[in-house]
Amino acid sequence: MADSPGLITDAAECAAFCERQAGADYITVDTEFMRENTFWPKLCLVQVGGPEEAAAIDPLAPGMDLAPLFALMADQSVLKVFHSARQDIEIFVNLAGAVPMPLFDTQVAAMVCGFGDSVGYETLVNRLAGAQVDKTSRFTDWSRRPLTEKQLRYALADVVHLRPIYEKLHRQLAESNRDHWLAEEVSVLTDPATYRVEPEDAWRRIKTRSNDPRFFACLREVAAWREREAQKRDLPRGRLLRDDALTEIAAHAPRTVEELGRTRGLSRSMAEGWQGAGLIAAVERALAIPPDQRPRPPERVRPPQGIGPVIELLRVLLKMKCDSNDVAQKLVANASDLEMIAVDDKADVPALRGWRRELFGEDALALKHGRLGLAIDRGRVRLIPAGEAPARKSAKG
Repeated sequence: MADSPGLITDAAECAAFCERQAGADYITVDTEFMRENTFWPKLCLVQVGGPEEAAAIDPLAPGMDLAPLFALMADQSVLKVFHSARQDIEIFVNLAGAVPMPLFDTQVAAMVCGFGDSVGYETLVNRLAGAQVDKTSRFTDWSRRPLTEKQLRYALADVVHLRPIYEKLHRQLAESNRDHWLAEEVSVLTDPATYRVEPEDAWRRIKTRSNDPRFFACLREVAAWREREAQKRDLPRGRLLRDDALTEIAAHAPRTVEELGRTRGLSRSMAEGWQGAGLIAAVERALAIPPDQRPRPPERVRPPQGIGPVIELLRVLLKMKCDSNDVAQKLVANASDLEMIAVDDKADVPALRGWRRELFGEDALALKHGRLGLAIDRGRVRLIPAGEAPARKSAKG
């Protein structure tokens, strides 16, 4: 039985609830989790909103079996609605090995519908659900039991409000014929590779200014060692070893305990223990890589001299296009994309593919090559074919 209204702590009740949702056209889903002290997020609560009821399933309850919930998440006949879904999906991928599908992300849909860049859940609740979000439980410790009535009301409100938000966004997408825009965006969220953590790629997340391939070979190996150990021991990366310690080890390539012990941020006991042995072995692997096989730093392409005004014109065009089509600029192109388009007509950027190319990319290339121009006409910026002057307002008197 549920301990409190809406809270499910019994495996049989969880199975019965999930079975009742199996015939729904869609369900709304949210999670509460903790990851301050772990590598993998610790799932503390799963909220599910169906047509007739909403419930919070407690995965920490003794004897809880989440298999019926995972089956519901995999049911292709039931649409799963999330807001800002990426971290929630990561949890399901880690626990169940699969992305919940089919999927609808209200944050992405809102950006497609012109609600601005990375629109927040609270904004959508206010504007589309006509409600207010109680923020007082936002930073609560969801791992502590028992959960309070206030915590449960906060948690369940998330999936209750998502229902009118989804329905209004879904209708707006259909009316504007932008369903395929959303499908392109959601394809990234539904790709299991999005959530795959490859230790050999961990070094790419670490900021550095070095251009030395030997440094990058060492950084790749020590970062991969940390990633594997953090996963195996379920510890945050920084708890195991900070990024600045990794970059110092990569810079000096210590091969003995004494050399490693001089690393800032690494204690003597760590250097002499299992961590030190693993790090020295990682450095040895890096130094054994032939010079021509060492990883190269990402090439930093500097825009050519004089390209700045072209980039600024593309920025004006982007704002004009997004404002007139009521879509968030961030969804179409960022500053780096504009620089790359200014330099290369075949730049590998989203703005030159799919619906973004239709909305912005084609006109961006035409503007770049002088086939289109920008003009201010009656106080508004508009596109004009090359050589065409904007209409002038008649002078009076």
